[in-house]
Amino acid sequence: MDDCGDFIQLLGPDVSMKILMNLVNPSDLIRVCLVSSSWRRFVIESGLFKQLCLKLFPEISGVIHTIEANDLIYPVELNEHDRSESECYRRNHRVYAFLSRALNPFIRKDCISEAIAASSTDNFPEESIHNTLEPLDRIEDRASYWSSEGQSNPSVPETLLYKLMAKICLVTEIHVQPFQAYFQYGFPIYSSKAVRFRMGHLRVPEELQSETADGSTSSQKLADNQFIWTYISPEFPMAQENCLQKFKLPEPVLCIGGILQVELLGRVQRQEMDGLYYLCISHVQVVGRPLLPRFDIEMIDSTGRCALKYLPETEKCMLSSASPVSENGASSSRFRTFTARLIQRGTRGWEQMILNALLHSRAAGGANDADDVPPASP
Repeated sequence: MDDCGDFIQLLGPDVSMKILMNLVNPSDLIRVCLVSSSWRRFVIESGLFKQLCLKLFPEISGVIHTIEANDLIYPVELNEHDRSESECYRRNHRVYAFLSRALNPFIRKDCISEAIAASSTDNFPEESIHNTLEPLDRIEDRASYWSSEGQSNPSVPETLLYKLMAKICLVTEIHVQPFQAYFQYGFPIYSSKAVRFRMGHLRVPEELQSETADGSTSSQKLADNQFIWTYISPEFPMAQENCLQKFKLPEPVLCIGGILQVELLGRVQRQEMDGLYYLCISHVQVVGRPLLPRFDIEMIDSTGRCALKYLPETEKCMLSSASPVSENGASSSRFRTFTARLIQRGTRGWEQMILNALLHSRAAGGANDADDVPPASP
């Protein structure tokens, strides 16, 4: 192809960029890189993966500095001064190739996979943290909520600990609904004065423990001894209202490790029966984009570095219904023959022809998608 020319050379970088930016699937851009070394070099040096990734996931623009090349993720900003220009191009290419294919393109409001523990529980299991996973405040004939133990000091905080559905999740909002006790006089609402969120990972994966049978596991002890928080949000005031209150983070947060802690700060409602202050929550939601199942991470050290791992066997199962590549390799060489045809026919209708060819090759070329995504560290 380098000998006979190609449309990128013929049309120039600006027009070629305009064409390729019409792609809507990162896998198509990966296939572009497989056409030839010149096409791959153009994609890398033009930062096409970065532009496509930000087009698909504009929320990550504020958190992309947490990613490093060589399959490593750091929760700190990178220093570019010690890297050559070509190294930065290749790093950004690999980083955005990972992210554009790893993040789920759909925003989810159910990114919590399980409840781990609460700092205290008044009546276990009737008022367990597990009730906060239910979107309704009633299940059958009983109320569904978590309740803290009573305190005479209204400033005593409480914490709720959750595991997200993926070890990397781009979180944009967290929703919390206080519980209103319709079965008590005056229908009191046991909200907190403020709420704060922490995100991070286990210090040692084997240390994770769930709530014990009597609900006595201390979330504060877990946070101090077993978790490392890579993000702490500002405090958000909570209204004393029985509704799902939405707390939008100042910028999207890349939760590395998949652990969320909800801190309930301050108490406002005293129970008439015993004169103590309680906190009660009926529901917690996390809104974000979780990592797709074909990717996983492995924590490397306590600073938050991790290896982003691609699991090809998972994708093979997802592609089992795709059309197989022919034995003579015709499908795999479709990009190479396409450029020659384009040159012979001229550039009339070039934009639609190029897009049709790129998109039509998806089914046949799916098995090679991972070639441009860096493998996991050994």
